Amino acid sequence: MAARIVGQRTEYGIPHTVSCRALGVSPPWFYKWRRRPAEPAKREVRRTMLEKRISHFFHAPGDTYGSPRITLDLWAEGWQVSVNTVAEIMAERGWYGREPKKRRNLTRQGKRKSARDLVGRYFDAIAPDVLWVGDMTEIDTGEGKLYLATVIDLFSRRCLGYAMDAHHDAALVGASLQMAVATRGGTVDGVIFHSDRGSEYTSAAYNSLCDRLGVVQSMGRVGSCFDNAAAEAFNSTLKTEYVHRHRFTTRAEARIKIATWIADFYNTRRRHTRAGGLPPAEFEQKIRQQRGQAHQKAEAA
Repeated sequence: MAARIVGQRTEYGIPHTVSCRALGVSPPWFYKWRRRPAEPAKREVRRTMLEKRISHFFHAPGDTYGSPRITLDLWAEGWQVSVNTVAEIMAERGWYGREPKKRRNLTRQGKRKSARDLVGRYFDAIAPDVLWVGDMTEIDTGEGKLYLATVIDLFSRRCLGYAMDAHHDAALVGASLQMAVATRGGTVDGVIFHSDRGSEYTSAAYNSLCDRLGVVQSMGRVGSCFDNAAAEAFNSTLKTEYVHRHRFTTRAEARIKIATWIADFYNTRRRHTRAGGLPPAEFEQKIRQQRGQAHQKAEAA
């Protein structure tokens, strides 16, 4: 219709308004149509800019983020966009987050008596150093297996401690716990540490270490990954977003790169839904500031 109006003006010199009146077309609509090729609609411009930012947030961490986490990054920049819109654009471009591979279970129940389950699958904490979880996982390298033990604070999902070695034993899980305590300044009396019932966690050496540090042990059931789901989730994230995308020639290379990923990316830059959409370290800092301000107001009152 609009092309016909243009043709009448070009071929016969008939004014656009006359053609619009004859064809029952609104002149404002016609002029809006004429301007469209030379001046793209704001909606199209916004869509193009949005696609560029989605592309950035998808490719920057190694093509691993899905639409929910990319939406959080966009919100942090001030974009007003829904998760569904982000998912739609990603689907059009063939951008999909990585699916986790099936995890091989390392848990071997120890012969010693295990601790009671104090968590009951409630993986949340109202403050730092109330509830920690830990687990072990294995990483393939050109020199053989490398085992990683971690300690996660469920308040912020921050990885407080980690240790890696060619063998998984009580010394390995003990080293990760000691690092977590050091991260918190050396005093964590009363914190609950939840794990599976692996022989490393039920060993006399580890039990003794927990007693010295004031750590209260809690353990899930054998063969039930859901009883320690929060710790398993960290391992899945590490494997899916980093380990499965790299080849490690030596154990030393794996140690350095995994430690860097935890310290320089996971704790400080990777947004976590359980941390209000913020990186764990930033979330802890924000909560400390808010509680400090509230305490000062209470004292002033």
